[in-house]
Amino acid sequence: MPLWGEYAPSSEQWVRDEVEHYERTDGTAWGDRPVVVLTSRGAVSGKLRKTPLMRVEHKGIYAAVASMAGAGSHPAWYHNVLAEPRVELQDGPRRQDMIARELSGPERAAWWSRACTVFPSYVDYQSRTRRRIPVFLLEPLPQEPSASR
Repeated sequence: MPLWGEYAPSSEQWVRDEVEHYERTDGTAWGDRPVVVLTSRGAVSGKLRKTPLMRVEHKGIYAAVASMAGAGSHPAWYHNVLAEPRVELQDGPRRQDMIARELSGPERAAWWSRACTVFPSYVDYQSRTRRRIPVFLLEPLPQEPSASR
């Protein structure tokens, strides 16, 4: 079941600009950065929120890295996804309903390594903060069986 509801653009101008550009161009990122757009439901507002994230994909499964460029706190979307793990991911022109779960242990280590290969700045971001940067796995939402008549 896709996400539905009112969309509330980010209060951050750069986020609004990047999301608008991405959607207007069917998934063309600014510059040479491979990005996707994550849509989540606001944990407090209940409104849909869109966030551009680095594209970390392996065999149709994606990672979402809550780096916030190494800030001392988690980004707002982190709390949204914890509260409601059903999300939508846009990769280029393709939109897909996904389910998110936060990773730990060896699974997190493997995906963190993948993420750092795609976007080496994550290593620097981790060195800037005391918090362990969370990594979510985004997997396709199982298809609901169609009702037979």
